[in-house]
Amino acid sequence: MNMKIENIPNYRLAYVRQVGPYGPANAQAMETLKRWAADRHLLTESAILLGIPQDRPETTLPENCRYDACIVISENVALDDTVEEGEFTGGEYAVCTVKHTTEEVQQAWAAVFPALRQSGYQPDNKPALERYTGKMIADGYCEICIPVMRTV
Repeated sequence: MNMKIENIPNYRLAYVRQVGPYGPANAQAMETLKRWAADRHLLTESAILLGIPQDRPETTLPENCRYDACIVISENVALDDTVEEGEFTGGEYAVCTVKHTTEEVQQAWAAVFPALRQSGYQPDNKPALERYTGKMIADGYCEICIPVMRTV
């Protein structure tokens, strides 16, 4: 697995939240966000989109799981009632670039945690995420980003 450690900065976000079981509704939330962003000419090749599951399905009832479809925005972007405003608190992340297919993404999620342990890192207690740029979406890729801290 191709994995790198990256310090992801803090971001201002516009997001659409989906509450309920993780699955197809997450994609619907992302499509709603993309339409909003495209209408405002924010969906460029360099745009950064994030898919952030806020809850762990092992400990949260499916009907209470929250998923945020996000786009990084500058301070001068005005919001309306279609989206919420939030902030992403950055930090150190293990980043894996994968083909954006169900199979490749599932394989990466399964392989990333053993690879972390072998690299001297462990997951930090923040949400993991999927990250996309406009170019990555066009090329059929995404990045899986796992918050990490170095083991001593």
